[in-house]
Amino acid sequence: MTLSIIMPVLDEAPVIEAALRALSPYRARGVELIVVDGGSSDGTAELARPLADRVLTAARGRSLQMNAGAAAASGEMLLFLHADTHLPADADILMRDGLKRSGRSWGRFDVRIDGGGLLRAVAMMMNTRSRLTGIATGDQGLFVTRSLFEAAGGFPDIALMEDIALSKRLKRYGAPLNLPHRIATSGRRWEQHGVLHTVFLMWRLRFAYWLGADPDKLALRYDGNKR
Repeated sequence: MTLSIIMPVLDEAPVIEAALRALSPYRARGVELIVVDGGSSDGTAELARPLADRVLTAARGRSLQMNAGAAAASGEMLLFLHADTHLPADADILMRDGLKRSGRSWGRFDVRIDGGGLLRAVAMMMNTRSRLTGIATGDQGLFVTRSLFEAAGGFPDIALMEDIALSKRLKRYGAPLNLPHRIATSGRRWEQHGVLHTVFLMWRLRFAYWLGADPDKLALRYDGNKR
């Protein structure tokens, strides 16, 4: 099963080169690497171009960017990866073998958040919640066969909670494969505005989304709290 890694980016110049170099062993094994820029003003796309198979430009928004990457990808399996997230060793083999053994068509990794302290507890809660609910977040490296991604209609065109919405769509076709191997994501989002503040904010936003709140309005609340 061939694999395409799709990375949506926006103003990631400080980290993009290291992120893509870390994926060079996968490219050497034939994995396709697609970067989808949402209109960066810091030269992210230019920095990415020598280190990726394709660098695309799409309308800003992770769901739109990831759908554009999926439409351009050639792989039979798609992995959506954030720029500040790093895969465990041999992640491509783990995904392929795991899906083959389990007979499933999508899944995610357990996550580790760099930074220690409270972030260890946050990661543990994320992994536990994901196992109980079957919902994967973007930080967990969601992967899915192309055929299932297309059958589910891809990511919905919403400004926030696109990972949760896609997980709900995919669950209609079967449960996810939960790989215990840990993907490492940066703690910058939590540390920049305070770990507890960020955790409680995301809980409130997810609960509001569960109650039916408009994702576009939730995105405004999320952006406002970040500032």
